[in-house]
Amino acid sequence: VQLVESGGGLVQPGGSLRLSCEVSGFTVGSYDLSWVRRAPGKGPEWVSAIKSGDGTTYYADSVKGRFTISRDNAKKTLYLQMNSLKPEDTAVYYCRTVRIVEYGSNWFVDPFGSWGQGTQVTVSA
Repeated sequence: VQLVESGGGLVQPGGSLRLSCEVSGFTVGSYDLSWVRRAPGKGPEWVSAIKSGDGTTYYADSVKGRFTISRDNAKKTLYLQMNSLKPEDTAVYYCRTVRIVEYGSNWFVDPFGSWGQGTQVTVSA
């Protein structure tokens, strides 16, 4: 199982980026998948997830309405479309295999597998 992230870069506030996560060793619809980011000096923030099978999507409040997670089974790729980017979105973004847990109106992830190399997103004027 391997996940390779790409698509990061430097963008001005208000701009957009689309991150990609190419998977190998499994199909993107067979596992729950999530995007997580790590900013300098901060812990990991699970920003979005997509459930295997029916594709139910989940978002952190900090990105809701701005980010969209999707997957393309044929291309074996997970995506994160990021719009209206803010400086606080600056981080290294990773995709992970996870198990999504719903608890009332909240959601959590139980990650498994290894970290990839991530892709750097920098939002700055």
